[in-house]
Amino acid sequence: MKSLLKTLFDALGKDVKVTVHLHDTRGLGIANANAALEAGARRFDASLAGLGGCPYAPGATGNIVMDDLVFMLESMGLKTGVDLDKLVAVREIVARNLPGEALYGGLAKSGPPKGYVPASRFAAAAE
Repeated sequence: MKSLLKTLFDALGKDVKVTVHLHDTRGLGIANANAALEAGARRFDASLAGLGGCPYAPGATGNIVMDDLVFMLESMGLKTGVDLDKLVAVREIVARNLPGEALYGGLAKSGPPKGYVPASRFAAAAE
């Protein structure tokens, strides 16, 4: 991912607007998002609870989980503008309306670590 985006940015310049779309087929979606971030990407496509997939890619699983992506970014001190608590709460609505559909995501299962303060709240408290 990092090498691919480096090649892209070298060819087109750092100002090009790139949106990175990732699946979590082998459990590396969030790691690839981090590599893309390190390479200079600033826009990411994700889905609530990892819903989705690709009918054209056999074996492809859902998209990267938005709550896990937001958690990673906020943990790194990057403000996303997304209220993580509200985002995780929406999963309950999805679960009720899509019974039997697998919902993914580590944060939703385990919750944030003790003392976790997202960058958005930390920055607001400091102002």
